[in-house]
Amino acid sequence: MKVVSAVFFWIFMESSLAFSPQRALSYTRASTSSSLNAATLDGRKIQGDVAPLNNFLLVKIAGAKEQTDGGILLTGKAKQKKTEGKVISCGPGKTHQDTGVVFDMPVAPGDGVVYGKYDGTEIDLNGDRHILIRDDDILVKFTGDELALEGADVTRDSVLVYVERKEAATEGGILIAASSKGGPRPSTGQVIKVGPGRIAANGELMPMEVVAGDMVKFRDFAGNEVNIEEKEYSVVRMSDILAKF
Repeated sequence: MKVVSAVFFWIFMESSLAFSPQRALSYTRASTSSSLNAATLDGRKIQGDVAPLNNFLLVKIAGAKEQTDGGILLTGKAKQKKTEGKVISCGPGKTHQDTGVVFDMPVAPGDGVVYGKYDGTEIDLNGDRHILIRDDDILVKFTGDELALEGADVTRDSVLVYVERKEAATEGGILIAASSKGGPRPSTGQVIKVGPGRIAANGELMPMEVVAGDMVKFRDFAGNEVNIEEKEYSVVRMSDILAKF
């Protein structure tokens, strides 16, 4: 009888400790903390991380440009939104529909990327602006906190071309900036950086036909403009380059 009473007393004490006010308070605090730290996607609470699929990558968008290169502060709508940011996570890569070969992603988490103005789908993740883009949308990838030519590279079959916009003079001798003239932007320039090449159906890289230092002529209106260290470049696909010289 004493043994049975002792057993019941032990069970009662364990139960009391398990549901003590201190433990209940600790559990309440943990639940509250978990609720406050819950991830949100476009204002909606979600469970787990946002994981890109296929050849998509999640990029945290860089903050708007607060001042001009000349040091003039920008306010309100004058602030320039950047089309660049840091890669947060990547999908596994695109699978070729015929061969089943998976094309590796050309970037990794932590890399900086520049993408086209109208590319991707912007989302609000935990109150910060992010964007989901494809690997094909990447114009330039770079290392470090700021975009600089030394740490910049192009991906796939892209080519970074330096295009010089020469000033023109009116009959009266007044110089006109190239951006003030009509017509297409220059489509001739010097190759600065070359991507590793396009991926064939079997997963092998196809060789590029130009190297850094070549002068090239590419299709009018081809390529995307990128400003690096106050200089203008064009990112052009190899298939849009017509000739080299």
